[in-house]
Amino acid sequence: MPIQCSVEMSEHYINTDRFETEIRGVNHTEGGWPRDINPHELEQVQRYRKKVEKEESYIKSITELSGMMERFIKQNNAINIYEDYFNDNQFDMDNEEPKAKGINLMRDPNEMKRTACHLSWYPDGGRKLAVAYCNLDFQRSLPDTYTCLDSYIWDIENPNKPEFTLKPVSPLVCLEYNPKETHTLIGGCYNGQIAFWDTRKNSHPCESSPVEVSHRDPPYKVIWLHSKTGTECFSASTDGYVHWWDTRKLGKPTESLVLDLSKQENIAMAESASVLEYEPTIPTKFMVGTERGTIISCSRKAKTPADKITSVYTGHIGPIYALQRNPFFPKNFLTVADWTARIWSEDIRESSIMWTNYHQSYLTDACWSPQRPAVFFTTKLDGSLDVWDLLYKQNDPILSIKVSDKQALQCLRIQDSGQHIAVGGKNGSVNIFEFSSSLYNLQRNEKSLVTMMFERETRREKILESRHREMKLKDKQGKAEEDDAPKDEEEVDLVSKAEKEFFTLIEKEKPTHDAKEIELRTEADKDTMSEAGSEKRGDSPEVKS
Repeated sequence: MPIQCSVEMSEHYINTDRFETEIRGVNHTEGGWPRDINPHELEQVQRYRKKVEKEESYIKSITELSGMMERFIKQNNAINIYEDYFNDNQFDMDNEEPKAKGINLMRDPNEMKRTACHLSWYPDGGRKLAVAYCNLDFQRSLPDTYTCLDSYIWDIENPNKPEFTLKPVSPLVCLEYNPKETHTLIGGCYNGQIAFWDTRKNSHPCESSPVEVSHRDPPYKVIWLHSKTGTECFSASTDGYVHWWDTRKLGKPTESLVLDLSKQENIAMAESASVLEYEPTIPTKFMVGTERGTIISCSRKAKTPADKITSVYTGHIGPIYALQRNPFFPKNFLTVADWTARIWSEDIRESSIMWTNYHQSYLTDACWSPQRPAVFFTTKLDGSLDVWDLLYKQNDPILSIKVSDKQALQCLRIQDSGQHIAVGGKNGSVNIFEFSSSLYNLQRNEKSLVTMMFERETRREKILESRHREMKLKDKQGKAEEDDAPKDEEEVDLVSKAEKEFFTLIEKEKPTHDAKEIELRTEADKDTMSEAGSEKRGDSPEVKS
């Protein structure tokens, strides 16, 4: 009799609701004082403490705790639990394969999804992420019920619900944490206003700039300045202005600059700023990327606004979406526009020293690694995040992550430790990735190798630039000689023309001249014949009879 000799198994599926967690903190305040003692009065507190210290119970408890405390102090003196034994060693991760893994995903909680257009990490530890949400599609039709203008601050360990909500008067296009006061933020609104938040107070901005003195276009970049007060910042917009602000008084800009390359301060001729760059180690300099593909280097030291524009770099054929100096080599900076990413040197203005190949998809953002000078990151419209390592490859990325097939990537921001990176997309989702240690630990001799690479490429571009100038000079000289040659021909033509006119005039006058000459000859012949006849008559005179 046949018997089925197998274990019977069944497969089950079940859908469960998402478990949402909530973190609540407790604020501990000093208490337990008697009712007749006011803890805010120093004299009453000191009097009460002296009274307690004289009690026998207090002395007894101190003697009981002293033995335990002495034992713990001896343990701490024997072993330093805070000592870092491998702080000076640099890890060599050459053999480790570069990789990344997604650790979290934050979605826009609204029904109508908006673009995550700007990201900012919390300065102290990077456990929070501020995201600015805005609809950047021009004249996109929205339903009448859609009125959400909010942006959010997320806890990266709790992606289910925003930790804090920012409620601006207009959608935010940029948002930045204050590196000195971590509870304050500055944001640029779509209507051109600058708004200031203090997360200790409420969700609404503490102060906003008036519309009449704000930008006329959206300020796509706002940066905090390295100042003593920690309240100064500046912004740039496509209206052609760069404004400096003090968050203590946003009534009007403290200073303004018109991005007119002719240095006439004509706003009609000003360049439209699309991105702004500021390095705290060089507090007097800043750079502006424009929609025409030019990079403008400026200095705040100049006395007049026209002298603040020091140099201009050209090379891109489209709007610049990313501009950042290398944190290890501030003279070199990275730009992203059109279909390429380029690395520039301040010493060369006509061309970049290094660049990537032209991609099939448009590049949208880029940034340097804060821990490795040879590594930078780029995002593309096809939904991919590329990681570049100049020491390993220069033509292709060493790692390409397909973040999404359905959405284009808009922005990215890397954490100060270099271990985590946040990437914002068109549909409002923000992905957070964690890199392998080879991508954020400094490699052996990396700084010296990158220095040699940048210096070599700078020298090469200088040689090519001088050669190009020589060729231009030769072309000018050749054109000048060509221009001189037709002038000689024209002079020859004028001489031959004059000769021809001279001879035609002679030919015209020749018949009259010949006729006069014939008349003169005939008259001369007649005179000679008459003289000859008279002489003949004198030789044989007539004789009268």
